[in-house]
Amino acid sequence: MKTKDVTSVSDCFKSLKERRECALIPFITAGDPDLETTAKALRVLANNGADLIELGVPYSDPLADGPTIQAAATRALQRGVRLEDVLQVVTEVREEISSSIILFSYYNPIYHRGIESFLKQIKAAGVQGLVIPDLPLEEAEIVLKPATEIGIEVTLLVAPTSPIERIKAIATKSQGFIYLVSVTGVTGMRSQVATRVEELISSLRTTTDKPIGVGFGISSPEQAKQVKDWGADAVIVGSAFVKRLADVTPEEGLKAIGEFCHSLKQAILQ
Repeated sequence: MKTKDVTSVSDCFKSLKERRECALIPFITAGDPDLETTAKALRVLANNGADLIELGVPYSDPLADGPTIQAAATRALQRGVRLEDVLQVVTEVREEISSSIILFSYYNPIYHRGIESFLKQIKAAGVQGLVIPDLPLEEAEIVLKPATEIGIEVTLLVAPTSPIERIKAIATKSQGFIYLVSVTGVTGMRSQVATRVEELISSLRTTTDKPIGVGFGISSPEQAKQVKDWGADAVIVGSAFVKRLADVTPEEGLKAIGEFCHSLKQAILQ
């Protein structure tokens, strides 16, 4: 099988910008409901408009995640899913999909494995980016420096409560894009996106030319379009995908996330 051309996270955003497109970044939890379904889900998402895909590594204490993703991680851990299993799935599908893969992992497992060892391992599997939700700016350099050398782009998160000077500092260090958290709190589906997001995007635009991705709380095509219209370069959707995979049989779940992914992409193309 011929390997598809896979670009870096930064190059993906550059290509989208040239086409004046907003990126769609779905999130799923690896190993829920099982690893075979995860592999199929990555293919389905890539074939239905996902420009990049965020793949969550199951973790026992996911502090930034709401109940839907926490439950998915717990189920995956109970089935014995580990990092090596997650990376095996990435390796399996890497040749078949062109969407860049961003790994979502908490810091503790990375620290215990060894930062450089972890980065080399995920790079070899075909991962392009990394999000570490509990890595503060003050400690980020210990990951950012080796990641740059190895070729993994580490994206940092900006909280809506962050003062402007801290936002500027995070924007300077973040790689690939800036992950703007739309709410104060954990991930999860919400009836509407906080209007302060528009103001935060505008503030970020005055301090950086890096792409801005907005996540946490987006759960419908209408909300995705609203965030895109506010000026976001990417829309990140997690719990709504995880829930669709969890509530039904794997076959029904894969069909549901494919249709949902397509509807989201169509909404942000308008």
